[in-house]
Amino acid sequence: MSNALWVFGYGSLMWRPGFPFAERVAATLPGRRRAFCVYSVHHRGTYQRPGLVLGLAPGGSVRGMAYRIAPADWAQVYAYLLEREQPTETYVEGRRFVRLADSRRVEALVFLSDVHHPQWAGRLSLERQAELIAGATGLSGRNVDYLRDLVEHLGQEGVHDRSMQALLELVEAREAAHA
Repeated sequence: MSNALWVFGYGSLMWRPGFPFAERVAATLPGRRRAFCVYSVHHRGTYQRPGLVLGLAPGGSVRGMAYRIAPADWAQVYAYLLEREQPTETYVEGRRFVRLADSRRVEALVFLSDVHHPQWAGRLSLERQAELIAGATGLSGRNVDYLRDLVEHLGQEGVHDRSMQALLELVEAREAAHA
């Protein structure tokens, strides 16, 4: 199945893909890491009060989910992903090899953070991330809910990301102090 069509998700696509798929497998993408490195002015913030969303920043490796898409569904899935992942074109579409949990190596569509885009936040301290996430709200809801969902769903998949947990604790403490 060398010409199979795969999509790699590392954030909300892991638990809320929103498209039909033929197979769902835990996968690891080398050379990139999960990070709150993109200013959100659409889904989780506004231009006046940006939040932060996940991106695939350079370095490390990231565990996520790979989805095999049936060829008959590819056009519909691809159009959906462009609409979902590219509202402000902060990601660069790419094809990268991922290692599936069953040891297969497949090429998948990924959306990489565009480090040259004005919404690229880069490597921020946990404190600065918490400051941006606390209180931010966009078309898809509160930024803290996105972070909370991430930590919860990563845990359900057996991924315990200490930095994401620490960030959530900082954001919740900040929001409680301003309630």
